[in-house]
Amino acid sequence: MCERRTTVMSGRSAGGRRGGRYSATVPADEPIHRALGLTDDEAAAIERILGRRPNHLELAMYAVMWSEHCSYKSSRLHLRRLPTEGPAVLVGPGENAGVVDVGDGIAVAFRIESHNHPSAIEPYQGAATGIGGILRDIFTMGARPIALMDPLRFGPLSDARSRWIAEGVVSGISGYGNSVGVPTVGGEVVFDDTYRDNPLVNVFCLGVMPTDRLVLGRASGPGNLAVLLGASTGRDGIGGVSVLASAGFGDEDDADKRPSVQVGDPFEEKRLIEACLEMLDADLVVGIQDLGGAGLTCATSETASRGGVGMDVYVSEVPRREPGMEPFEVMTSESQERMLAIVEPDDLDAVLAIAERWEINAAVVGTVTEGGALRVLDRPGGEVLAEVPAASLHEDAPLLDRPRAEPADRAARLADAADDALPPPDDPGADLLDLVFDTSWIWRQYDHQLFLNTVEGPGGDAAVLRLKHPTTGADTGRGLALTTDGNHRWCALDPRRGTALTVAESVLNLACVGARPLALVNCLNFGNPEHPEVMWQLSEAVDGMAEAARALSVPVVGGNVSLYNETRGRDIDPTPVVAVVGLVDRLEAPPPGVGLVEGTRLVALGAEPDTLSGSAWAWRRGHRAGAPPALDLEAHRALCELVRELVADGLVLGVHDTADGLGPALVEMVARSGVGAVVRAPDGAGHRWLFGETPSRFVLAVDPAALGEVHRRHTAAGVPGALLGEAGGDRFVVEGLAGPGVDLAVAEVVDAWEGKLPALLGHGTTQG
Repeated sequence: MCERRTTVMSGRSAGGRRGGRYSATVPADEPIHRALGLTDDEAAAIERILGRRPNHLELAMYAVMWSEHCSYKSSRLHLRRLPTEGPAVLVGPGENAGVVDVGDGIAVAFRIESHNHPSAIEPYQGAATGIGGILRDIFTMGARPIALMDPLRFGPLSDARSRWIAEGVVSGISGYGNSVGVPTVGGEVVFDDTYRDNPLVNVFCLGVMPTDRLVLGRASGPGNLAVLLGASTGRDGIGGVSVLASAGFGDEDDADKRPSVQVGDPFEEKRLIEACLEMLDADLVVGIQDLGGAGLTCATSETASRGGVGMDVYVSEVPRREPGMEPFEVMTSESQERMLAIVEPDDLDAVLAIAERWEINAAVVGTVTEGGALRVLDRPGGEVLAEVPAASLHEDAPLLDRPRAEPADRAARLADAADDALPPPDDPGADLLDLVFDTSWIWRQYDHQLFLNTVEGPGGDAAVLRLKHPTTGADTGRGLALTTDGNHRWCALDPRRGTALTVAESVLNLACVGARPLALVNCLNFGNPEHPEVMWQLSEAVDGMAEAARALSVPVVGGNVSLYNETRGRDIDPTPVVAVVGLVDRLEAPPPGVGLVEGTRLVALGAEPDTLSGSAWAWRRGHRAGAPPALDLEAHRALCELVRELVADGLVLGVHDTADGLGPALVEMVARSGVGAVVRAPDGAGHRWLFGETPSRFVLAVDPAALGEVHRRHTAAGVPGALLGEAGGDRFVVEGLAGPGVDLAVAEVVDAWEGKLPALLGHGTTQG
């Protein structure tokens, strides 16, 4: 058989491999569209749209835009079921970020994204460019980024590769975030075998703006100019996230995928932020769009289609840092730190002057046209290299209703409760110490005090920032609260209930700092959508999120779907992550925090857990069955509102959620404060009382003088409450359990808490 040698943008080959840009030997009888990741049906659809056979450049453009990452072809059908409207919502899904109105002429933009596959291949650059991309999503809307959060998931640290990935990711986040000057104020980290070869690196960003600076990513006005701002275009990132997001990992070396990982420059990003915001303040920009997945193809087609116009793009005018780049490389490169601005001709000189002052590239690379066609020309007035309807690149992307099937053994697994299957612990104190660890090894490498806005930083239930006016800098006396949450254990047992529980936990965390929720964004991390069980998980998770979001009045204003999280055919556990933004109406003092105060009384509010299934304690013992905790959304809403008011009114001196179990929550409070406690369990209570998990329960540290008022309020609200014991001393004691009790020295608790990550990972990472 004769063969032809060609360089292609690799997507999915006939053999099923997905990768980055490579020099491939393609059999002569193999259609090029398959090497680009397009199916035969998709290739036929493109021919129908164009009324002819597409050329190779056009195929490459459709390949990146119709990829899973850019088109959401497997998930769009289901995402439509999420509630997206609310009284504060200004911009919902479909733009670069969700935007909510927080009063005083201030709007808040926020978004969450994933950089899972790039981080598995090149941990430092994968994580760093994830930060860079999410920052651009925010200032594209006209908002100044003021806070980052990073929900991270790695394999067990006993595994050398997992340690290498964790160290590189943390270093990439700190290296980019610290350099660009945006604080990382929180997040979470999970170590579990399900992420051994496929880490999850989700990044969240929030920005503030005056409401009148809000700008959307759309082009308008035929004759207006498309100006490319920022870094020059290179071959790094050819087919980057648009391809890698549809790539699982196999036994073979992943070195061929490394060219698909972008390379970031935080200092270029900083200049780009300031230049773009100055242009927006001067009203010099009609529309603006960052260049993320699918690069220039995505930015030009989406801005044109949103505005109902066309665009001519001139590849000769695109600044490049590498010689000999082909048009498909220019159009699909995902090189970082680039923005596309739509500018009126009369404003061009002013735009160029700002760009020169901030020392960033600015080049006119296109013109807005009538008619809706996206044309790629070799130069202005030159040869037309590609011509497609702009809207077809994303609006006509395939919409797949993939087969869904619940696991065949689901009923049997749900019936296999951990309470019945597992014996009680011989030493519950040792088990408690085994479950908790201090994450400060990670967050101390991040600058979390930039802008001096941070009131509550990493390590608490939620971060809290002072809400200042973005123009005047005036303190409004209010605060923004941010939290991210996910629980693969709950979702592996029941993705619908598990996702609802995850949303409930986020609202719970906001209540701990006295905040009411405004809206949420999500990052849906799942396995291979070609597996019916994975699609069933995704569909169920969406329904669980929709149910909880409606009941708790938290509209979904944006999100991200990350699929093909699999290695050697093994899918990760379903891991929907949510980030919820809330408002503290009166920020007169810092929130009480996760800790104990000598002499305070410990009070539990909310219902006791009804199961050990899905708990970290059961998971450690290899039990992956049963139903996750029950969830009464109306009762949960009442509980969160009660605790929010108690915190806001200063009746609480310490507070912590018990989503990870009452025992681990108490251990954390002891470890963080260095204050002991004596707690008494209800008569006959078993280890479920200590290790069972529920998002509908709080532990409060209350001054004895305020105990009566707390009792009056929770009774009036119909919320169950119980006096647990008293904080103080140098020991942590749990009495009254049906089996062995807990009696630990506070020093032992602190040592176990603080020492785990440094022992496994050293004392910090090296940037670079």
